[in-house]
Amino acid sequence: MRNAQPPARRDSDPANTLDHVDRQLLIALTQDAGVTNKALAGRLGLAESTCAYRVRALREAGIITGTRIQLDLALLGYPLQAIIMVRLGSHTMANVNQLYDALVATPGVVQAFHVAGADDFYLHVAVENAEALRDFVLQHVTSHRVVRQTETHLVFDVRAGAGVLTAPPGR
Repeated sequence: MRNAQPPARRDSDPANTLDHVDRQLLIALTQDAGVTNKALAGRLGLAESTCAYRVRALREAGIITGTRIQLDLALLGYPLQAIIMVRLGSHTMANVNQLYDALVATPGVVQAFHVAGADDFYLHVAVENAEALRDFVLQHVTSHRVVRQTETHLVFDVRAGAGVLTAPPGR
């Protein structure tokens, strides 16, 4: 195994300091976040200690911000997913932050996006059925005084995209 040294940090922008090995680590981890350090090191031809050091350095730099698992929402009893687009009537910082905090704390919210454009928020929610979706919108979204309008779109299927880091050709 080759013993790759950690990259020298050239400036304060972590993205500009990533070398080929860092990128390969990130690609491998985005494909399988649960891979063991031993397997990851073996896959990339690194010493286990070097691999662990580099992953830790990527975490400390804020490039890796967590580890997540993907759940089958339907098997958990939440087969109906929707995107709820939310428009506000008042855009003060306090109103926006208060609503955002309330939305992300609401059970059933998979993700919440604060966006620019005609809408202010997109909520990805998962619920038990159509009635639960209606109740969710009425009890947890339109009940906020700053919400002016909502539009709900059912999700038929979800697929993960390629992401921003991809393996080089031939891998």
